[in-house]
Amino acid sequence: MNPASYPLLETINEPADLRRLPRAELKPLADELRAFVIDSVSKTGGHLSSNLGTVELTVALHYVFNTPEDRLVWDVGHQTYPHKILTGRRERMASLRQLGGLSGFPTRSESPFDAFGTAHSSTSISAALGMAMAAKQKGDKRHSVAIIGDGAMSAGMAFEALNNAGVCDCNLLVILNDNDMSISPPVGALNRYLAQLMSGQFYAAAKNVGKQVLKGAPPLFELARRLEQHAKGMVVPATLFEQFGFNYIGPIDGHDLESLIPTLENIKHLTGPQFLHVVTKKGQGYKLAEADPVAYHGPGKFDPAVGLQKASGAGKPTFTQVFGNWLCDMAAQDQRLVGITPAMREGSGLVEFEKRYPQRYYDVGIAEQHAVTFAAGLACEGLKPVVAIYSTFLQRAYDQLIHDVALQNLPVVFALDRAGLVGADGATHAGAYDIPFLRCIPNMGVACPADENECRRLLSSAFAQPNPVAVRYPRGAGAGAAMEAGLQPLPYGKGEIRRHSKQASGIAILAFGTLLYPALAVAEKLDATVVNMRWAKPLDVDLLLQVAASHAALVTVEDGAVMGGAGSAVLEALQAAGITVPVLQLGLSDTFIEHGDPVKLMAMQGLDATGIEASIEKRFPAQVSTAKSALKLVA
Repeated sequence: MNPASYPLLETINEPADLRRLPRAELKPLADELRAFVIDSVSKTGGHLSSNLGTVELTVALHYVFNTPEDRLVWDVGHQTYPHKILTGRRERMASLRQLGGLSGFPTRSESPFDAFGTAHSSTSISAALGMAMAAKQKGDKRHSVAIIGDGAMSAGMAFEALNNAGVCDCNLLVILNDNDMSISPPVGALNRYLAQLMSGQFYAAAKNVGKQVLKGAPPLFELARRLEQHAKGMVVPATLFEQFGFNYIGPIDGHDLESLIPTLENIKHLTGPQFLHVVTKKGQGYKLAEADPVAYHGPGKFDPAVGLQKASGAGKPTFTQVFGNWLCDMAAQDQRLVGITPAMREGSGLVEFEKRYPQRYYDVGIAEQHAVTFAAGLACEGLKPVVAIYSTFLQRAYDQLIHDVALQNLPVVFALDRAGLVGADGATHAGAYDIPFLRCIPNMGVACPADENECRRLLSSAFAQPNPVAVRYPRGAGAGAAMEAGLQPLPYGKGEIRRHSKQASGIAILAFGTLLYPALAVAEKLDATVVNMRWAKPLDVDLLLQVAASHAALVTVEDGAVMGGAGSAVLEALQAAGITVPVLQLGLSDTFIEHGDPVKLMAMQGLDATGIEASIEKRFPAQVSTAKSALKLVA
């Protein structure tokens, strides 16, 4: 960092330094912090719009509250770059989301200021409530603050926590960071005054005294209560949160420190659950991000003076694009198809589908549980739902998947994007566990396409089934396989042999998913048979037994958790058939894998061609030696 560019920010190494600043210097500090976020993210990539929207709120929170003694829990956490910068990690921002560098989300192991690890949404109120109740039980006088976005408030878990918190006597503050509505005139000077008044000691005391006096005259008490609600109703969207038992304050301008700081200082002295409604703007202070916050939600590297540039050339289609094209094509063919997403329209590739079939498109918000059961209800009525969801987010709807879909054997297709490792987003977003947690569910099918064309055809296979089927595919592009225009399905539960060994007996590699291609490269060096299994469930047992009977050793490769994964399914099938053959299982190890370049991460897991070859040589040295000798003779 160039100190001359950020003279105030350069002096802030922890929030205690911030709290020593005169109030007048906080606005210039916020301006420097915003400029630093833009400059930093432009060099590393990462989340931008959401972070630009929380600059003043972050400054105000660390200025008013005694962090880390007071706990801040940031929901989702993709808006915590200003928080990281102010809490001693400024100089490490150049390593953001890189191997060995800073996480893009709050991480307890990274800093004592990260009170709770978050990356999935809608957990903050539950966690902060737990911390607040623990403080009460231990006799600590600290505060717990949950900062949650309006999108995250759509999840049922947030309302479950509000329902519980409203009857708890503890120092809990929930801040709704509302960045979906514009800052209209009612959120100006008048509302600033009312928010400070409603959060002040005199207002709180007067309200409580008034309640006690008027309780002796119920009609007057009810009249006063309604008058108060209607007075607030002139400047607030609703009084829903007061019905949960919170003292509702706001909305206030989340970019106005002269509004934020006095209000937060007043709230610090109130008792019981408090709810502060703050209105912010995504991309605040960077005009390009303000104009298109979606595009600047998670950009790669860019020139801040120029902005994002469209990539030149067509390039290989991503698996997400393959799915989006398939969905539109299948919808044109079958009127029963409906598309469902839990707030991931762009990420899951449904933008074009929404344009073409708006009446058959459902974005249910960040509500994965609801999305799955909603799909089950549609399927009960003869429709064909396709749930487009990240692998890591399907974890959040596991009960609904079992109880509402699979138990009733409903024909719901789950398009699982981001299967395997996702790179910069790290362990919280890795789709490492879908094969183990899906294949143990009766009636479920699990397809693992090796490339783009197989992905399209296996989606058609899944759509044709009378039972639930998941098709899992990774982030980004595949091998660049030629795409077929039609909607011809592949046989359900059947694999294929892609390469035959020249030896009578040798090694066979059973590949699940995109690791087929590094397996084929290894097979050329070891003269191994390669089987494209395609399905983790139902497993092609006939093909498996055929290959097991004609080879001395088997190797399974998958880009998911090795424990309970597709390789385990192979072992189970062999054991059930009474066949004993050496099997080497290769997949993701039993650990949470950090953020970083996915190619490097896969190599570190031994799942690139070099790693697969080394593992096979180590486990089966005799077979490898024989195979290499035979290849030399042929040459």
